[in-house]
Amino acid sequence: MDVRDFASELLQALATVEVIEEVALRSEGPVVSGRAYVTRRINDIRGMFLEFYFNEQTGTMAFALIEDRERIWGIDRDTVRGWHLHPLENPRKHVGIEMLSVSEIVECLESVLKDKA
Repeated sequence: MDVRDFASELLQALATVEVIEEVALRSEGPVVSGRAYVTRRINDIRGMFLEFYFNEQTGTMAFALIEDRERIWGIDRDTVRGWHLHPLENPRKHVGIEMLSVSEIVECLESVLKDKA
């Protein structure tokens, strides 16, 4: 996957999530990063957003749902642990998972957001 494919798939998937109100995406060379902001209408949630990162050269992907400046959930792929989940119940934990597409990760995010509502 390259930067263009990652950004395209991510933006298309996020566009289907009803509670995402704004996406800020930056691309520089082999890296894409940014945030997708969650609407404040869900249980008066303040400051919740999905932070995302992709590095084409290393294959690193990171998705972290942040609330009150702390990760509360996430899915990552790196060269040390491979694919892993940071579960809602214990976001510091690393639970090994199978490879997911960007769209599948956004589907997981949507499910987590529904649980939070």
